[in-house]
Amino acid sequence: MTATVPGAGPAVLVTGGSSGLGAAVVTAVAKSGGRPYVLDRQAPVDGVPWVECDLADTRAAEAATRQLAEQAGGLDGLVTAAGMDVPGRLVDLPAETWERVVTVDLLATAAVVRAALPYLESSHGTVVTVASTLGVKAVSDATAYCAAKFGVVGFTRALAAELAGSVGVTLLVPGGMRTAFFDERTEQYRPGADAVLNDPASVAAAVLFALGQPPGCAIRELVVCAEQETSYP
Repeated sequence: MTATVPGAGPAVLVTGGSSGLGAAVVTAVAKSGGRPYVLDRQAPVDGVPWVECDLADTRAAEAATRQLAEQAGGLDGLVTAAGMDVPGRLVDLPAETWERVVTVDLLATAAVVRAALPYLESSHGTVVTVASTLGVKAVSDATAYCAAKFGVVGFTRALAAELAGSVGVTLLVPGGMRTAFFDERTEQYRPGADAVLNDPASVAAAVLFALGQPPGCAIRELVVCAEQETSYP
């Protein structure tokens, strides 16, 4: 990953960069000498440039991506770490809730990538999309999340074929992590006390590895999870 601005570290845009995996990626990028930029509804750690954005508004997500890319003087990397889930049976979830999950997790991923591509093509940068082990293995009471993350898998594989030779494309498939992702769920949908979850910093290290590949070399897919992850394989 080469810097778009001479004398400055690589510029990496991270969606969902104020918490969870996104925040871990922001920290990893900064520690490696890069320049993280964030799209989120909440502010990231102090000093990180960001734009407030509800990714469910995909046109706003595109505009915010371009705004940060221009502010950074271009982009060397993009990590689409933003995501959400509201588990429940299909007949029980309000249609607006179900569709918001799919929009934030899948359609916003495509929107941000679309807006970032001119900058990434200029720098021969890298996109890392974030799917899930539930993007390759379906479970009950997760139709929206599985639909979205299966979609991210298909989208990213097609994108890699489309951009081969011009932009690096990596699909990240993480297992459960120790983040606030599960905090707002009802008890039945939270990991049990004996659940083994991965450290998001470990997953962020894998993201940094993918971002650091030189032009011409792409890490196409990465599965990163706790050794005892139950949803993979």
